[in-house]
Amino acid sequence: MVDYSDSDSRTLLKRLRDTLATDGDGQDRLNRITHLIADSLDTQVCSIYLFRDPETLELCATEGLNPEAVHRTRMRLGEGLVGRVARSGQPINSADAPSEPGFRYMAETGEEIYSSFVGVPIQRVGEKLGVLVVQSKEKRSFTDDELYGLDVVAMVLAEMTELGAFVGGENADIGATHRFTVMFRGATGQEGAAEGRVWLHEPRVVVTNPVGEDPETEQARLEDGIKELRKRIDEMLSNITVIDKDQRQVLETFKMLAASKGWKRRMSEDIAAGLSAEAAVEKEQNAARARMQLAPDPYLRERLNDLDDLSNRLLRILTGQGSDTGAEMPENPVLLARNIGPAELLDYGRKLKGVVLEEGSVGSHAAIVARALSIPLVIHAGRITAEALNGDPILVDGDQGVVHLRPEESVAHAFRDKIAMQAEAQKRYADLRDLPATDISGQTVSLLMNAGLMADLPSLKGSGAEGVGLFRTELQFLTRTRVPRRGELAQLYARVMDAADGKRVYFRTLDIGSDKVVPYMKPQDEPNPAMGWRALRVGLDKPGVLRMQLQALLRAGNGRPMSIMFPFIALPEEFYAARDMLFRVRDREAEMGRVVPEELSIGAMLETPSLGFAPDSFYNACDFISIGGNDLKQFFFAADRENERVRKRYDTLDTSFLTFLERIIARCAVANTPLSFCGEDAGRPIEALTFAALGIRALSMRPASIGPVKHLIRRSDLGELRQIIQRARNEGHTSVRPVVTSYLAHL
Repeated sequence: MVDYSDSDSRTLLKRLRDTLATDGDGQDRLNRITHLIADSLDTQVCSIYLFRDPETLELCATEGLNPEAVHRTRMRLGEGLVGRVARSGQPINSADAPSEPGFRYMAETGEEIYSSFVGVPIQRVGEKLGVLVVQSKEKRSFTDDELYGLDVVAMVLAEMTELGAFVGGENADIGATHRFTVMFRGATGQEGAAEGRVWLHEPRVVVTNPVGEDPETEQARLEDGIKELRKRIDEMLSNITVIDKDQRQVLETFKMLAASKGWKRRMSEDIAAGLSAEAAVEKEQNAARARMQLAPDPYLRERLNDLDDLSNRLLRILTGQGSDTGAEMPENPVLLARNIGPAELLDYGRKLKGVVLEEGSVGSHAAIVARALSIPLVIHAGRITAEALNGDPILVDGDQGVVHLRPEESVAHAFRDKIAMQAEAQKRYADLRDLPATDISGQTVSLLMNAGLMADLPSLKGSGAEGVGLFRTELQFLTRTRVPRRGELAQLYARVMDAADGKRVYFRTLDIGSDKVVPYMKPQDEPNPAMGWRALRVGLDKPGVLRMQLQALLRAGNGRPMSIMFPFIALPEEFYAARDMLFRVRDREAEMGRVVPEELSIGAMLETPSLGFAPDSFYNACDFISIGGNDLKQFFFAADRENERVRKRYDTLDTSFLTFLERIIARCAVANTPLSFCGEDAGRPIEALTFAALGIRALSMRPASIGPVKHLIRRSDLGELRQIIQRARNEGHTSVRPVVTSYLAHL
């Protein structure tokens, strides 16, 4: 039974609420608050530090320190005890502050006479807003009850800071969030640049009443909210088909956490201390996020992340602030989200100018869809959803992995110049659309495009691509909550071939696993998924799905020439097994009276170094080979392409990698097997030109890259460049990038 009698913290919060309700500007409120807290806790000093910018704290109000230090004393994040509290998000409670590691004496404050120090973070759902400090002359550690009371007060201060309660007066330039220009350095998910306005996938919940008027009423609201939460989870569980095991597992975890007595008890105690129901939920959410940052166990972090998501659901129930807030999507929307599924991103479609995610990966579902829609994407932009508001101006530089939120005009002007230059270049490339990629000596390179959605196919004609060098068939599996039916896939593949209008389409069979896990497939929890149970390995172990997809492809062809390739082959035996399955499916289709392709080309994706050393019989058996550059490069250099520390460490134009490519080129030439290169590097003009000079005569890339690559090839002499590359290698160069760049500079 929770005791609702007035506690010290409840009394303090009531006085705090009354203080916040009085007239006056932000500085007046802060001054009254520091006096109130010092008086209530019987301490000589109470100070409030707020962030002036993301890296700098400023003393904004104090009771007990030198008043002249207000707005003069500043410190960097991590500097001194206050900076340590701000950086770690954890309180410091010391009876002898000068003896603490990192202690910094601020002479202008006059704090040398105070021994004890307590600092608690002012933060909101992981967003750092400032630090609340109390100090006293006597050496003493503050009790757990006093520390808890300060934590509750800091929670209220965070909500009021969020609402702009402390803006005004001398405090005009700080204390108000969502006002500063902020630059986020993330990683490139999809290249391109965009200017627009923020559209939050899940708008932030704003707690407007952090202090509870009546604890019994607030407790009843919490009880009702939890009941409604459980009801909604049960409804979602009942609507899930049996096959959606992964989604069901998540909701079962939600159900377990929603029934947690410890979670509910802690929130009830916060209500008893004087918080409203939603403030109590958010306080526990803050605590969960703090534990999440410290948890070394991945499983524990995942459970804490589930609790975070569950708290958001409960907050929306209590506040009535659902995802549909009634706000209108701005013009040129740039979508911001912590993460997003492929189906949700497809729902937005091409209306988006760009996408920015706090999480994600270069191979994630969202990245695949963004590439298909040609939308600039930046990933790993940490905390951007906490900083941004709907409608905020934003610049997305997918080429550099940088985002400018509420940019200064000088930055925006330079960015617009960049976009204008890119648009002008694209106009020049449009004149080349119907011309071949033939160099000045007469050698021609076939330029094809990558695709994965029907929405891609209009780019086939406009880009000047000669065909589709890679059609990713997994997107139709990733965007559904169940396995697609064979008839659905056959209709889709047929529409793809119709849209290609006679141009060749190379269909890659299902490439799932690693970071592409379908909702209805049980996660394998592999230590290294990129090198685990994925792609053709899944297809051979679960032949029913692969067989169904092959049937759909053959039926879609309806007698037309078909090109099908199998991904992630490590041994020739895997290719032979998959090819034999395709032959059996074709023969069975013919026996059933269905029209089968008269011309059926069967190829392999070369994505593992092992295939570079496969027997000659393998190269003779393949009708074509496509180098999957993204995977091949990460395995060749042992550098995970999802790991930002090593992803860009190794150069594609490293001479050892090019020597390996030349081995594959030579073996394909002997076997008379057509060879292409598919991957991000195929669309980078310098890399593409180098591959062509080495002898690769087909490159598959995103549609927007075809113009720049064709422009460069038509100005170059591939034979001359090959000699330059060979000379650089003979001279011991470890990368040919400098000599290729020098060659291009003199064109």
